[in-house]
Amino acid sequence: MKNTISERVADFLKAYPPFSNLLKAQLEKLSQEVTIIYKEKDSFVFKVDESAHIQFYVVHKGAVALWNKEEKAVLDICDEGDIFGLRPLMANENYRLTAKSEEETILYAIPIEKFRPYIKENRRVADFLVESFASNTRNPYDKSNRGQLLGDSFQSKTGNSSPLLDLQLVEFSKNIESASEQTTIKTIAQRMTSKGIGAMLIEKEGLPQGILTDKDIRNKIATGDYSITAKAKNIMSSPVITYPPKLTITQAQMAMMKSNISHLVLTEDGTVNSKAVGILSKHDVMLSLGNNPAVLVKAIKRTNTVQEIKPLRNGVMNLLRGYLEQNIPMTLTSKIISELNDACIKKVVELSLAQMEEEPPVPFAWLAMGSQGRSEQLLHTDQDNALLFADVPKSKFEATRNYFLKLAQIITKSLNTIGYEYCPADMMASNPKWCNSLSGYQKMTTKWIVNPGPDEVLLSSIFFDYNRSYGDKILVSKLSQHIFNTVEEYPIFLTHLAAGALTNPSPTGFFRQFLVEQDGKHKDFFDLKLRALMPLVDAARVLILSRNVPDISNTWERYEKMAELEPNNKELFLACSYATKALLRFRTKQGLQNNDSGRYINLEQLNKEEKMKLKRTFKTIKEIQEVLNVRFMVSRIL
Repeated sequence: MKNTISERVADFLKAYPPFSNLLKAQLEKLSQEVTIIYKEKDSFVFKVDESAHIQFYVVHKGAVALWNKEEKAVLDICDEGDIFGLRPLMANENYRLTAKSEEETILYAIPIEKFRPYIKENRRVADFLVESFASNTRNPYDKSNRGQLLGDSFQSKTGNSSPLLDLQLVEFSKNIESASEQTTIKTIAQRMTSKGIGAMLIEKEGLPQGILTDKDIRNKIATGDYSITAKAKNIMSSPVITYPPKLTITQAQMAMMKSNISHLVLTEDGTVNSKAVGILSKHDVMLSLGNNPAVLVKAIKRTNTVQEIKPLRNGVMNLLRGYLEQNIPMTLTSKIISELNDACIKKVVELSLAQMEEEPPVPFAWLAMGSQGRSEQLLHTDQDNALLFADVPKSKFEATRNYFLKLAQIITKSLNTIGYEYCPADMMASNPKWCNSLSGYQKMTTKWIVNPGPDEVLLSSIFFDYNRSYGDKILVSKLSQHIFNTVEEYPIFLTHLAAGALTNPSPTGFFRQFLVEQDGKHKDFFDLKLRALMPLVDAARVLILSRNVPDISNTWERYEKMAELEPNNKELFLACSYATKALLRFRTKQGLQNNDSGRYINLEQLNKEEKMKLKRTFKTIKEIQEVLNVRFMVSRIL
């Protein structure tokens, strides 16, 4: 006779990850082990510092709130299908949060030991649990996260479903304490205590043979199973599980989950046949998770003051430095860093709105412009932004703009507090020129397009790369459509914009020598932004406008779209995409190395290979500028 209760449990679980990734037979078998728990309103499931349970939980009906240690703030609400209480599975530690029912609740308790085999067999199940635990998000694939850092928009070429965790190398202890197989447990325990460590590597002839941990001593010595004078070989865990030093967070957590262990030994070649170079503990993994992008986003969202955001932005820079060192593709690096920066900006806007005495009188949007609008601002540079608000009657315009100017002043000041310098040209929303209504911006951009002088072209080149950081999507879409429609009506504007793109100075002179600054503060330095990056950025803008393609502001994505639209020029456009990413990577590395914007390069500090890589991009710049010259007939307005 079938167990109808377990069938109902299986029918429910199969609709939610990670259980939706199990085979039908696996799910039916697991469901027979599930315990159903009823909780009245305000009942505790577990409390902070409570010993780990032998199961984790799924909400069947009702809701469970996760509270911080002081039970003063709710960090998350888990409802139907959400999982929580993963710490015993992931870290084998006491709980760090309190779980309490918000209403009458029915929970499914999943026994950890019965579930662990499915983690070993199914990578997608393991990935889900790692992501969920790392981000403190019970469901990384829910609607609110879709398209965000935890969503499926960032897929690595290997098909790994958790690229954000796989990108980051875990930090481990390189100070290895070792003993021989014949060393007594008493001696090892004394050494572990004096060194303040939780594990001792057991070696033979310089190679790892096993590992002895605090847990081994508790379970085998304190219980009386072995004498304290026993040898290490009698109680050590062997064979030791080894991995290579370059281990990511995901790999480390999965390895520990699969083998139900708390320490990994890292060796030169990842096998027991080479010398140990470090020991990795679950504690090390937990520390590494603190600098994970998903965790940073969560931390940013939970800040209550602008001052709390500033140190988190330093964490973003640490991530950027690590990604460059690991040679992570610039496309993915820029998306992650840009989204983290956007998270900071969104939080700043929210905190600034909270300081206003009244709610916004009409819908509005905060626009990032220039390199930030293109998702190409990786380093801490100055802010270029604008505020767009919905149209109001003429009689209410000044009062409405004054409200948003006051808000913009708070926002720009707060952005400065967290590390964004003020724009030297005052191209910020706190300037009345850049705080306007939809019709106001439509009139302004129409004037630029219909009567394009040098100033208008310059303003267009900055403003037309905007991206919505916060606020009303429809307003931004209407403005974008107006710009594209007007450009289509006045195509001569594209010729002027192309001419402006060709005014950037050449990167090289005779004999392909770098052209450097002749005077001023940066004399004898090479201007990487003006002579190399901007020609590519400006050309991409003209080309994408000419093809009437909205909603793509990133330079290399514009070139990739052009390659799709014009297969006959695919090779050149893809070369431009590659050159843009290569130059941005180079500039970012220089900026991190010299603690500046990376714009001006001291050529004497570059080796021959670096100079050659730079010069390879210059040929592509020349070719795309020739395309602009011919396609838009620039010579007819010169």
